[in-house]
Amino acid sequence: MSFVNISGVDLYYQVQGKGTPIIFIHPPLLTSVTFIRQINELSNHFKIIVFDIRGHGNSSFSEEILTYPLISHDIKQLLDHLEIDQAFICGYSTGGSIVLDFLLTYPERSLGGILIGAMSEVKDPSLKNKITLGVKLAEWKALTILALSVSFTNSNTKKLFKELYLHANKGKAKNIEQYYRYSLSYNCTAQLDQIKLPVLLLYGEKDVAFHRYARLLNEKLPVNELILIGDIKHQLPTKAAWEVNYFIKRFISTQNN
Repeated sequence: MSFVNISGVDLYYQVQGKGTPIIFIHPPLLTSVTFIRQINELSNHFKIIVFDIRGHGNSSFSEEILTYPLISHDIKQLLDHLEIDQAFICGYSTGGSIVLDFLLTYPERSLGGILIGAMSEVKDPSLKNKITLGVKLAEWKALTILALSVSFTNSNTKKLFKELYLHANKGKAKNIEQYYRYSLSYNCTAQLDQIKLPVLLLYGEKDVAFHRYARLLNEKLPVNELILIGDIKHQLPTKAAWEVNYFIKRFISTQNN
């Protein structure tokens, strides 16, 4: 296993493949294992970088409160460590909000963004309630219950479920609670027009609750492509891996031409 020490925190990361770099960002509780199907397939075409956010999976506990700017800074530090000047930044769900934060904060280190079921703000009551439940369960240190639920909804095989659950259950409750909590208040919608880099938007056709966020990003981001993937809800990296990987390959090849 590979680690880089950032301000006293051991950040776990994995690099596989060669070529154009893509770094992936997971949502709260989940870990880099979420992108196992991207690692396995896309590493045949690109340099794939995954990492566990502070206090998640194999990364150590963070005394510093977890915020999107802190995670963005960690990504920059990881790119520095790997001697990578620029990369495509890809995030799933709330990990996509961190992509937006990174594109706004470090545009010079970014080739573009890939947002999978992402949002620039949390406005609808249903999503607020789900994230608030995550906050409460983490506060109560009920990670086993939370890990079972999140791992189950993101898996479609027993093997994947076990892997997701094993690594999710390694997390540190306080940092996971902080990640969930920051997601409730983050809002960069008014700044979206400042992102001049190309952005790929991927959403499930059946993820109806997130379509409002898809439309918002599609309207506000100056350079973007919105794709709805059929017969799937929110869990695109694991349950629609072939489609996600195909559209990522197509998007990056278009940017490189």
